[in-house]
Amino acid sequence: QVISNAQAMADSFLEKGYDIISKGTDNHCMLIDMRSKGLTGKQAEEALVKAEITLNKNMVPFDDQSPFVTSGIRIGTPAVTTRGLKENHMVDIVNMIDEILVDHENESIIEAVGKKVNELMTEFPLYSEEW
Repeated sequence: QVISNAQAMADSFLEKGYDIISKGTDNHCMLIDMRSKGLTGKQAEEALVKAEITLNKNMVPFDDQSPFVTSGIRIGTPAVTTRGLKENHMVDIVNMIDEILVDHENESIIEAVGKKVNELMTEFPLYSEEW
């Protein structure tokens, strides 16, 4: 399920025009080059963390930013899969991420998305009954 969720997430990012290194994923995570969106990994990470979305900045191939700034982000699906989320939820998560990254300095959008994140997560216990 972790890999299925990651593939669904990668497909959703690609549909929205994000540049995923290797154009998808065969495992639990993906590396997204933020340069095409005009953002650094640090800017993306800081905005998303404010909305309760945890990921990390990461260097990408031929990165011209320092390791403290980076041009990419790395995101994975093990944590949300453990809580019981499925492929359809990955589309929702990508939509929330995109909503923030389109206007990453807009605090009202960040706050609104943070509320959506918390609403979604309250539907799923920390550990799924499936485990």
